Amino acid sequence: MKRHQKLQELSRQHHGALQLALKARRAALSEDQTQIKVLSAACFAAFYAQLDPHFAVEENTLLHILRTASEDKLVARLECDHKELRRLSVQLQQPAAMTLLSFAELLASHVRFEEREMFVVLEALLDGK
Repeated sequence: MKRHQKLQELSRQHHGALQLALKARRAALSEDQTQIKVLSAACFAAFYAQLDPHFAVEENTLLHILRTASEDKLVARLECDHKELRRLSVQLQQPAAMTLLSFAELLASHVRFEEREMFVVLEALLDGK
């Protein structure tokens, strides 16, 4: 599916986030402490280098559009997911399988929510402008 121009870069970034989530999930389920430590560090680094800036773009541009359209459920989900992912990212500094798994599962779920629900609504709103 071709995305609206304003959403294309964000959508491209989601691919990398899903790859990271998959690797993190596999490491968490492996019970291999070395893998858990390595992937926790990789997720922590990726969060601050890529994911948090991605979140900032969404929060500074897309939330206004959704709020203006009274899409309160989408706004609440986006804000809640971002807050929880930020909290989990801090916890990744102390590697634990459950933290890594929680981070991986929420990240994957969040990306799918944005692609399948939020971006669909945003495209309709952006095309209507």
